[in-house]
This record gives sequence, C-alpha cells and structure tokens, in this order.
Amino acid sequence: MSQTPFTIQRAAVIGAGTMGRGIVMCLANAGVPVQWVDNNPQMLEQALASVADTYAHSVRQGRIDQAEADARLARVTAAADYAAIREVDLVIEAVYENLELKQKIFRELDGLLKPEAILASNTSALDIDAIAAATRRPQQVLGLHFFSPAHIMKLLEIVRGAQTLPVVLEAALGLGKRMGKVSVVSGNCHGFIGNRMLRPYVLEARKMLLEGAYPYQVDAVLQGFGFAMGPFRMYDVVGIDLEWRARQLAGIGQDAPEVQVDNRLCELGRFGQKSGNGYYHYEPGSRQAEHDVEVDALVLKVSEELGFQRREISPEEILERCLLALVNEGAKILQEGIAESAHDIDLVYLNGYGFPADKGGPMAWADQQGLADIHQRLLALETKQGDQWNPARLIGELAAVGKGFADR
Repeated sequence: MSQTPFTIQRAAVIGAGTMGRGIVMCLANAGVPVQWVDNNPQMLEQALASVADTYAHSVRQGRIDQAEADARLARVTAAADYAAIREVDLVIEAVYENLELKQKIFRELDGLLKPEAILASNTSALDIDAIAAATRRPQQVLGLHFFSPAHIMKLLEIVRGAQTLPVVLEAALGLGKRMGKVSVVSGNCHGFIGNRMLRPYVLEARKMLLEGAYPYQVDAVLQGFGFAMGPFRMYDVVGIDLEWRARQLAGIGQDAPEVQVDNRLCELGRFGQKSGNGYYHYEPGSRQAEHDVEVDALVLKVSEELGFQRREISPEEILERCLLALVNEGAKILQEGIAESAHDIDLVYLNGYGFPADKGGPMAWADQQGLADIHQRLLALETKQGDQWNPARLIGELAAVGKGFADR
C-alpha cells in the first residue's frame, strides 16, 4: 500500500448508536484499529458489549473463528474524549441528523486533530459543504453514508463536497474497498443519490393511499415486481416515527396531506416493527408483516377527512407511478452531475434499496423500456397529474437521438 498523507491506518468513530456500532464493526473487520467516542459513557459501554455479542454470534454461526473474533474486538477501544483521538487518520461522525450538532463536532475536531486527518460525516441527507464550512480543512471533509445495518449492508455512498480533494476521495474509495463495500461517489445535494430518489417514489406511494389504495396493495405490487420490500414495509422496518419526529423538530412538513396517515399511526404509538404495530401487525418476537384491517380503516378515514374521492387504483398504475418517479429523479441527478453514470445510480438502488437484481436497476430498466416510451409515459402523467411529472430534460434529449442512459 503506497503511503500518501491521507493513508487511513487508524480511525475513530463519534457516536455509539446503531449506526456507530455498525461502522465500528466495518472498520474493525477491515483490519483498521478504531477508537470510539460517545459523550454518554454508559451508552458506549453498552455499545462495546453489543459489538462483542455480534462477534460471539458470528463465531457460533461458524462465519468466523474465535481467533478472528478476538482480533476484531481487540481493534476497538473506548476513548474518553476528542483529545484522545488526535492522532487518527480519519474520524467518522455518526450522531443523529442535526446540522448544528454536526457543525459543532466538526469545529471541535478540526481544532484538535493532526492537520492531515480526514473528517467524514455519516449523514444520510445533510449538506456536506455546510458541515465542511465549520472547519479550516474543507478539502479534507466528505460524507461516508453507510446503510443500516452498516456491518451487513454492502452500499457506501461517498459524498464529495465542493472542495474535497481528489486524493482524499481516493483514500475513502480505498477504505471502502478494504471494508468490502460497493462504493459510489455522489455529489452534494439533499439526500445524495439514494434518498433523493426515494423521496418522489415514496411520495407517490403515499399519495395513492389517499386516492384509493391500501398499504398492503402498494407493497404487494412492488414486491411482485421484485423489490425486497414495498415502501410501507420498509417504513415499518426503519421506523415510521423517524420522519415524524424530524418533522416535529423542524416544525415543517407536518401539515402535508400525504404524511397524515403516518402522523396518525405515530400518534397511536404504531412506529413499525419495533413497537409490534405500524402499517402492519407483528406478533411478539416476529418480523412477519401481517395485514391489519385497522390500518385500512385508518387510511380510509384519513383520506375521507381530507376530502378525497377514493377510486380503484390498478396494480399497473401503482407500478407506473412508483417506478417512473424513481427514473425521472435519477435522470435529474445525472443531468446535474450528482452521479457520474447511470450505472452508479443502479448500483445504489441494487445494493441499498432492494431493487430487483434481474432488472438491473431503475436506469437500466428504463433503458430496456426505451427512453422514447418513458418520455411519452411521463408526459401522459404530467397531463393527468400535474407539473411534478414534467420529464427531466435529459430524457427528452436522449430519446430524440434514440439513445439510453447507458450511452451517455
């Protein structure tokens, strides 16, 4: 391994929550010694115990032997404070999604760490440049967006800020490789590649609940297409309350019609799998999503209160609206240069969002349909449903010359 000023040999992780735990294991598994900091010593103690449990479980399952488990665990050490990690090559911050908090942490780290240290944030949507601006080393700041559970999920979105140096990006890509990740570089925008595309996809699913569909119907159609899970099952796994709490904290978005079903579920304490009820019902200790007629009744009530005339929504319409929402946003991401290629977007969706592998990803799927066809279908939706379906400029341009996203 050639040495550059940015070779990553020692790392630190800030935050001992679920993401922090997974990231620490990714580093330790890749042979990187990692120091772990959390301002709550009890939380850190629990997190260390939980990592030890995970390794013990892997030994019992025969995935690794005891010597390997011991070696991995030996690479992880608790650090009392930021001063104790001043010699590391890379710090990954994994605290909750709050810009001010992240800026405060980066400002403190910048003042303490050696000049060549790289600072990374595991944010899933926040502005990397705004985080970098809190430091005097914006050229050494980037996003490392791991997917949960981080030690299992293959995808790593590496987010380059406006000033991130190419050598710093290379060091991050090298680390991704050592960790066995599928690494995709993204430009800086809200939600990067994956979550930015997820937004319009989920929005269509939620709108269809108000217009006449039920969660189990939407999920069944998308799972029938080959998705690992539909949007509502996905929310049950992730926790419906995460976005609900974020809206409460931000004080915006809580009144939008399409989140009223979520709000009502959360007010009833139906947060998803973890609480035994969400869009679906879960028997104690089970992860099996069971159709719940109470949720259908709630969806019906909410949509009627909002003044919707419910109608029958066909499986074809569910698929069309969800898939074309993904493709159109993906095209905008390409035309803005946020993703380097359509293939990169497909890698994100295949490895982080359960898109069916046999379809090759949303952009490959669109190419198979033919972009002239996709363009026409978007125009038809725009006529029926409004401006949000205005086709991305790139789709029209490629369709006009008979090309696909892959030909760019």
